[in-house]
Amino acid sequence: MIVVWRITQACNLSCPFCSYDRTRPGPRAEADLPTVQAFGAVLGALQRETGRRVLVSWLGGEPLLWRHFRAATVHLVEACGLAVSVTTNGTALQSPELRAFVGDHLAELTVSVDAVGPQHDALRGWPGGFAALEQVITALVQRRRERGRGPKLRINTVLMRATIGGYDALCRRAAEWGVDELTFNALGGRDRPEFFPEHGLRPADVADFAARLPSLRRELAAAGVNLVGGETYLARMQASAAGEARAVADCRPGEDFLFVDEAGRAGPCHFTATQLGVPLTELGAIDAWRALPARLAAARARCRPAACEDCHSTQVWAKFQR
Repeated sequence: MIVVWRITQACNLSCPFCSYDRTRPGPRAEADLPTVQAFGAVLGALQRETGRRVLVSWLGGEPLLWRHFRAATVHLVEACGLAVSVTTNGTALQSPELRAFVGDHLAELTVSVDAVGPQHDALRGWPGGFAALEQVITALVQRRRERGRGPKLRINTVLMRATIGGYDALCRRAAEWGVDELTFNALGGRDRPEFFPEHGLRPADVADFAARLPSLRRELAAAGVNLVGGETYLARMQASAAGEARAVADCRPGEDFLFVDEAGRAGPCHFTATQLGVPLTELGAIDAWRALPARLAAARARCRPAACEDCHSTQVWAKFQR
């Protein structure tokens, strides 16, 4: 079971394709620690009862800015027996102390890197950012090697028109750093619709990318690096580039994947959490958890979200398939 939890909307970078760009006005909500600890206890009990591993993945905004990050992570790992991962822009990892904490407590660490060198820096609004990420990632790899333990290291990339042609070079650079896995997302148009028209992928971009992938995967595999993303994931990318909707009849909500937002609502994905989400206060017992998939499915049947008619939830389309 994977529980992706958006714990904060705050971020310290200014990515023009992201709704949590620090330059955008408005309040930034965050999860509260007691709610996280209470639901962590429920997830721990579920893991013990079923024998199914539960991975809680912190998402943002920038989750390493969340004031409760360390306390919540320690509680989930040590008190609840859960595995924890983080997806980060990597800025906070420049702290050796935080890198040590991450190395000791996380099962997985995903760092967002979108291009090589200045192109990444410009997209993220972080001068020198790529060079800084190179340093912190190689430091994490070295620390893991010295101690014989540490998180699985992954690089995730947002592919857009100006960067997709350079993805091979980025993958090779990441392999030199010593990461374990590479993943990618196509630029979406829902977060920043004003940015998407000039930067979204075109059908020819995706077709060229798909043609390059098999040989790139073999090359990276020889270096011990997995480049994941199944055929259905590529088909979803191709459909998006062509402006074709892809509906999903049944994503089996709550069975193997759950999204929780900073307001404490658990739903099938972040596109539907507001409409279908169940408050965590109603999921304080194992019986309530067992009933959650049927409850989510019934709620969707009563009022099917528009997002389901053109599903962009990456877990549905086998983003992590090898």
